[in-house]
Amino acid sequence: MDDELSLFCPPGKKAYEKELPELTCHDLSVETICESLTKLEPERNLLRRTFQHITGDPEVIRYRCDVFEDILRFPALREQMQKLLDRIDFLRTYGSFGKDSDAAGVWELVHRLDEMDEYIQCVEAIYNCLDEKEIHSEGLLNLKAYVRGLYEDQGFAELKKDIDNLKVDASKVKSVTLGVNLNDRYEPVETGIVSINEKSFTKSGVISNFCDFLNRQTGSSIQPDAEWNGSMTFRTTGTDLSETTASMERMGRMKMGVPPGLASVADDSRGGDVIRTLDRAISSLLTRTVKKLKSVLSKHVSVSTHAISALIPEFLFYIRWAEYIERMQKAGFTFCKPQLLEPDSREMYAKNLYNFKLAQAVFEKDEKADTIVPNDLNFDADHRIYLLTGANRGGKTTITQAVGLAFLLAQNGLYVPAESFAFSPADNIFTHYPADENQTINLGRLGEESSRFRDLFREASPSSLLLLNESFSTTSFEEGYYIARDVTRILRRLGVRTIYNTHMHKLAMEIEELNQEEDGDSRIASLVVEAEEGKRSYRVKVAPPGGKSYAQDIAEKYGVTYELLAEEKKEMLS
Repeated sequence: MDDELSLFCPPGKKAYEKELPELTCHDLSVETICESLTKLEPERNLLRRTFQHITGDPEVIRYRCDVFEDILRFPALREQMQKLLDRIDFLRTYGSFGKDSDAAGVWELVHRLDEMDEYIQCVEAIYNCLDEKEIHSEGLLNLKAYVRGLYEDQGFAELKKDIDNLKVDASKVKSVTLGVNLNDRYEPVETGIVSINEKSFTKSGVISNFCDFLNRQTGSSIQPDAEWNGSMTFRTTGTDLSETTASMERMGRMKMGVPPGLASVADDSRGGDVIRTLDRAISSLLTRTVKKLKSVLSKHVSVSTHAISALIPEFLFYIRWAEYIERMQKAGFTFCKPQLLEPDSREMYAKNLYNFKLAQAVFEKDEKADTIVPNDLNFDADHRIYLLTGANRGGKTTITQAVGLAFLLAQNGLYVPAESFAFSPADNIFTHYPADENQTINLGRLGEESSRFRDLFREASPSSLLLLNESFSTTSFEEGYYIARDVTRILRRLGVRTIYNTHMHKLAMEIEELNQEEDGDSRIASLVVEAEEGKRSYRVKVAPPGGKSYAQDIAEKYGVTYELLAEEKKEMLS
């Protein structure tokens, strides 16, 4: 199960994600949106990479929506899980898990036991965290079952028991008794472990007792052999420590803070050798124990830590979005869980939909949520393609972008800025906005736009979402109109959901004629920006296009009407 553990995709499923075109990411302001979710650049990059991939599989989208709903509903779960996963990832990255080492010393053993103990605590805490919340999503329930499986596994229970026992034994090591073999000149030639003790030495008289032995007239106080009493054992390390008597005396120098009779080795030139010799000696006693521990580690820990820590990017994506949307909800912005419709229906029903990027700008400025005007908008067989017309700066681009962002948020499993949102997923989102002037040097504006649309159309399918913003309006009206008309006809035949934001009122007035063509079962509809007593309302409705001409709209856009030009020179003309 561990290789299928994911919060993005159900077990046994493939997401079949497509990457959004670079221009779509730019036109939908993906980079700007992700910058507001976190201040950390690595997190921003991760969020952006995830956000700009899109899956059209309803089962995968529903799975993600349910996970996000649980994470949004339980702030405490978000906080706890993030801390626990960070701890596990730290153990996996910087700890001993999955790393082979020849070292088998008591210090490494104690260190590994501490790591294992912390890992067990994390697993228990993750299970308790998920168990105490009323989670409903399949993704989090799968994680809960996986962790419970670890917790209830007989090997895991044995591991817990072994660690408890080993930690008790290791914690009892307080001192080590060394044995030293001497040559005829009383120089040390070998050292070994005599015993490992549960108590520390407090007063030993090592040097004074040794000198007493040498100064005595009889040898009765010297042991006749190397037999040791009780449970004492001697294991030689085979390390040659021969040195001069002066070095021996140097080893015996007293240091403040060291109990009388104990030799201080910390500052000695051979101190490091002594410590290393001691560690190697202890290692020889603990080799079997450490080998057993490593075997258990490889069996229970390396796989499970990898599987759980692999969820961190997915959790991070959901958590950062949940934190941000939660703050926006508290500020008065409305969000809803998207509902899935049949994929082949190519429909969308949105109530009080608004532009997330615009809302984000309002939110960041601490302005009121009710300054944003929401809109109702549907895609169905009679409204598959919208020709959106209206006054300049009336909100045409805003509503066009709002639809694209709604699809992108929903298909990532996130809440949508609307009162309700039901949709058939798109297999990809394509945008066709005016090009930067630097990109039109070789082909010219019209050539660049035409070439780019051809490439876009080759990739699009009936299940795609297409957003055109003033396409083919950068040339003469007649040239642009004929291209736009042919484009609209072929989009109707393809049946792709489209919003075509245009100043070409003449094209919108020919909708009925275009709908009478035999090819295709999709219809074109006119969508207009409402005006209330000449003022922009930023609301759209399905209605015939207004009477204002294309030329007048363009003149207002670029400030070349009589009134606007007169305002520029009002002092000279007065």
